[in-house]
Amino acid sequence: MPRLVPALELFFPSVSTHPDLPDRVAVALDDEGLAAVHEGGSDAEPVWRVFLTDPKRTADVAAQLQEEFAADGCRVAVVEIEDVDWAARSQANLTHVRVGRFVVAPPWDIPPGLPHDTQLIVIPPSMGFGTGHHETTRLCLSLLQDLDLRGKRVVDVGTGSGVLAIAAVLLGAGSVEGIDYDEDALTSARQSVAVNGLNGRIRLRAADIRSDRTAAADVVTANLTGALLVAVAPALASLADGGGSLILSGFQPPEAASVLDAFTPFASVASLIVDGDWHAAHLLRTPHRR
Repeated sequence: MPRLVPALELFFPSVSTHPDLPDRVAVALDDEGLAAVHEGGSDAEPVWRVFLTDPKRTADVAAQLQEEFAADGCRVAVVEIEDVDWAARSQANLTHVRVGRFVVAPPWDIPPGLPHDTQLIVIPPSMGFGTGHHETTRLCLSLLQDLDLRGKRVVDVGTGSGVLAIAAVLLGAGSVEGIDYDEDALTSARQSVAVNGLNGRIRLRAADIRSDRTAAADVVTANLTGALLVAVAPALASLADGGGSLILSGFQPPEAASVLDAFTPFASVASLIVDGDWHAAHLLRTPHRR
């Protein structure tokens, strides 16, 4: 008989009246040790199934979320799910995607005979976000290709699968650091780095930028959520050198104004691009206001 594990099921029936509700819930989940999140339902009524690294805390976390977000329409339930490799299962049907000069591919769909001007990034199935299929990852990859990264220092905040850090190396960055608070994500990133033959080229470490400080970078990437970008704007901006670049994504049109407003004291908007229901921004750090 298969082993069952507890999971959270989150229903957002009122997302049309509270469009920022999923982002606020995501921020609340940030410190709870996420193992995997699977999104279903529809755009109008999203449904999340959330697995924690410590399943014993599932009921407690459900109660906390219910207390904080029930008034806005979020419904929370605890369900028992068959214990399988959810990351591999959910990504089993993925194929390669092209983003500018990059092809991002799972190990089972590496296209043969790539043109000489195309860079291949292989991302194994994992719990780290960033297979290249989500609009926000594609947006960040597009904006990175607009920059001259040769010899530059790049910090990727919330590195997930490591795809943006890998892209930075392939674009010629001289120093690349990927940070994430989630050890599972860092495990995923290490696997991706190894598969792409880049061991020793990318520094990966556990950190929460709300309390951690690292050396300033020429380029900072952060594919997070809209609410989290707003919450960590000062800390995130402090990672970029004066005149440096911030590549931000993970926010939708209703959140764009609040995200950009949060960074206004620290940076100016160089460009804003859209893919489907998602935005990404290239910001230029204001000089000498660290």
